[in-house]
Amino acid sequence: MCGIFGVWNTKRAPLEFASLPDALRSIRHRGPDDEGYLLLDTETGNAEACSGPDSRPDLPLPRIEQKFDARFDLAFGFRRLSILDLSPAGHQPMGTADGSLWVVLNGEIYNYIELRAELRAKGYVFRSQTDTEVVLNAYREWGMDCLQRFNGMWGFAIFDLKKRRLFCARDRFGIKPFYYIFDRERFVFGSEIKALLTYAKIERKPNDPLVYDYLAYGHLDHTDETFFQNVRQLPAAHFLLLEGNELNIRRYWDIDPSQKLSPGAEAVNQFSELFEDAVRIHLRSDVTIGSCLSGGLDSSSIVCVANKLLFADHVVPAELIGAQQKTFSSCFEDPRFDERKHIEEILTVTSAESNYTFPTAQGLMEDLPHLIWHQDEPFGSTSIYAQWRVMKLAAERGVRVMLDGQGGDELLAGYHPYFDTYWGTLLGTGRLSLLLNEWSAYHRLYGASPMRLLQHTLFAVTPDSIRRAVRAKRSAPGIHPEFAAQFRQRHPQENTAFTGNRFAKRLHQEISRTNLPGLLHYEDRNSMAHSIEARVPFLDYRLVEFAFSLPDEEKIRDGSTKAVLRNSMKGVLPEKIRTRTDKMGFVTPERVWLSTELKGWLEDTVQSASFKSREYFDHPQVERLVRLHQSGEKDLGFSLWRWLNLELWMRQMIDPPQFNERAGI
Repeated sequence: MCGIFGVWNTKRAPLEFASLPDALRSIRHRGPDDEGYLLLDTETGNAEACSGPDSRPDLPLPRIEQKFDARFDLAFGFRRLSILDLSPAGHQPMGTADGSLWVVLNGEIYNYIELRAELRAKGYVFRSQTDTEVVLNAYREWGMDCLQRFNGMWGFAIFDLKKRRLFCARDRFGIKPFYYIFDRERFVFGSEIKALLTYAKIERKPNDPLVYDYLAYGHLDHTDETFFQNVRQLPAAHFLLLEGNELNIRRYWDIDPSQKLSPGAEAVNQFSELFEDAVRIHLRSDVTIGSCLSGGLDSSSIVCVANKLLFADHVVPAELIGAQQKTFSSCFEDPRFDERKHIEEILTVTSAESNYTFPTAQGLMEDLPHLIWHQDEPFGSTSIYAQWRVMKLAAERGVRVMLDGQGGDELLAGYHPYFDTYWGTLLGTGRLSLLLNEWSAYHRLYGASPMRLLQHTLFAVTPDSIRRAVRAKRSAPGIHPEFAAQFRQRHPQENTAFTGNRFAKRLHQEISRTNLPGLLHYEDRNSMAHSIEARVPFLDYRLVEFAFSLPDEEKIRDGSTKAVLRNSMKGVLPEKIRTRTDKMGFVTPERVWLSTELKGWLEDTVQSASFKSREYFDHPQVERLVRLHQSGEKDLGFSLWRWLNLELWMRQMIDPPQFNERAGI
């Protein structure tokens, strides 16, 4: 896990050297262990590997400042967080022996051991134990088809000198980021937007269509746009080719909805085997490993399966884990937001070490400038602060790799709104007997009235145009009418190539556009802010493909979510956890804080001159709604935080000329 950066002046103009170290310094947190540069003349093939202030002293490389007078048109930069092969052999940028290929890789290829053995059998010689060298040789052997063989998370760039082309790719789910700027004269890319802005020095302007999507719907990372004009992101499961000043972006993978299995014990057994193997390869590491533990079904499943692999199967050297598996949890003294009773169930059966952090409103205020700076873009709620504190605590305990349950909800229909879509699918396909059974089970578990169940089912089968209109009306308080009028008809396209039923399409949409991408953004920034590699076993592509091949009733059955996971965890999880029907996760008492401890700060922000100058807000309505929220007459949900966060993001990332200094970074 690392930070990558690069620039290619495609019309061969000389590089602006002075900004290269500054750009890489802005993402130092992603890789404090090493620093490296490649300078390349793409016409002559002249290449120079260089060092920086944080480069390992045992690497005999010239300092990049010594090359400022030379002429190069391409540069790669790299910040290393050492996870696999901690020796100098893992230094990047990494090239082939003949200098014809160069790579910078952020991420992990978990099946690198198997791929390395396959490539060795074909005659390839390896100089390191890294997955980076596997990527380089896989590209040599299979070209762009190498992507189909990788199981992991990645954002990488390979420059092919013989073909004079840049090949960049992002993993199937966008676990790792990849941003770029292209103006037909230079292509600038990196792991975080701040590195691009530091180097390119373009005017920082907000991207108003994305601002609208955020304020109206809470959407984030749902398109290839970003909150900054002229900065794009490479979509998940896509690769990018830059040749002859022509940029082409193509999808290389998608879920096939036509593959369907039968429900039953065999499906549960297969899921169990795949899940265990996913956790197993996600434990591959040469540094200390820990796990996030919220007390929910997903993180608890990972912790319990990992415990068996660590202490019964010994898949990781004992010195990397100690006598106990290390778990990290966010807790609160307010029982409405505290899950320690569930967490302790898991700690009892695994004898794992507990590490608790207790986020506070005061702590949020102290950390907020750093949190906003590290996220680069606005975020949906303060719930990510709980994750921020968990990662910070793990770093303080010396952990470098963290397993997390991200993706389980989207993969296996873990959120309650998925019930609506499932019921609508049953209604639309005429499976009325099963629909009645599911309604009855849901009513028994959650107490919903028959009329409410019917309303939610009918809304799920309502035409998309009507549902969008209703959702827009419900979801856009406080937005200025003139601003909303510009973008109200904006509806980013779904993946029309996906042809599953209504329920499968909903899950696919949540995984690829409307929910998971934003959560993975938070996961990456929160972990990397503390120089930690976060891994998400539920997004092993084999597990995802298998889950989408299962019948819908293996996800929702008898009013419960994640049926196949629950059944596969019999005898592994405590029954109180395996059969839980409530859901919390890493949350914060956001609404309570904004009505009590943070009340004055909230009022000061919406009354400020800068907030009132924004064209996005209907200011009289915002002030009225804030008063109603604080009096308890109205619950604004997440809208209140979106207003606040957008304003704070504008102040820090858009308004000032030097946002790094403003953030105190």
